[in-house]
Amino acid sequence: MMDTTLQARPPAFAPGTSDAEIEAAAARAARRRRVMVLFWRWFILAILLGGWELASQLQWIDPFFYSAPSSIGARLWEWTTEGTSIGSLWYQLWVTMEEAAIGFVAGAVIGVVVGIALGRDRFLADIFSIYIKVFNAIPRVVLAPIFVMILGLGLGSKVALAFIMVFFVVFANAFQGVREADRAMIANAQILGASPWAVTRSVTIPAAMSWIFASLHVSFGLAIVGAIVGEFVGSRFGIGQLISIARGSYDPAGMFAAIVIIMVVALLAGHLMTMVEHRLAKWRPAPLQETN
Repeated sequence: MMDTTLQARPPAFAPGTSDAEIEAAAARAARRRRVMVLFWRWFILAILLGGWELASQLQWIDPFFYSAPSSIGARLWEWTTEGTSIGSLWYQLWVTMEEAAIGFVAGAVIGVVVGIALGRDRFLADIFSIYIKVFNAIPRVVLAPIFVMILGLGLGSKVALAFIMVFFVVFANAFQGVREADRAMIANAQILGASPWAVTRSVTIPAAMSWIFASLHVSFGLAIVGAIVGEFVGSRFGIGQLISIARGSYDPAGMFAAIVIIMVVALLAGHLMTMVEHRLAKWRPAPLQETN
């Protein structure tokens, strides 16, 4: 029955269609798909924001608690042109991004190195696994007051929290990626006389790249969360401090405006991470959704 159904289907292209015509048709289909994706993305966003604005204007929801897109846009414009109550908006954004970026880079690098090292050495993994499990069981957010108390209100406490948020995610993925490496390829490399470092560099690390990049996409957002939570607990500047001030003055527009800034930055960082991934992993086949 399955074979009959498949045979009854008309071919995608008429017999005699040239390769150029097939490629042109595929390119047109890809363009149509991109246009439809963009259309639905903006359409859904417009519906959500329009419904929110309408509900606020008609008092279906209390603007005092939920604000409105128009009020949020006005607050963003005010911060951009006039500054915030604690200084320039760009300076607040720079402070938060500096904390998040330093914590992200440190956590990612150390997480990858430790994950690969323990993934390649089962003896060390057995020794340190209990300590990693214990520290990983601690909710990261509760460490913020401790870091602020030890390292003060400056850069160090926010970087430490961002580092902790990133490290365990990257470490777990790097460790698992190394464990999932093809054992036959490793054995073949060893038979051919490759040193342990050569096996790690040429076989294990490329095999773990997908796992590592998957963790990096999530980790930068977690680094921003760590920096903002640290600022929220105790800081003089930063986006987290803006949220804290808006909360203390019952300013929902200010809180949502700060959240919008964070979302935009996280999206831009995710896009940048995707570009880096594509450049460093050109050898990988394209994902299924990119080949259809």
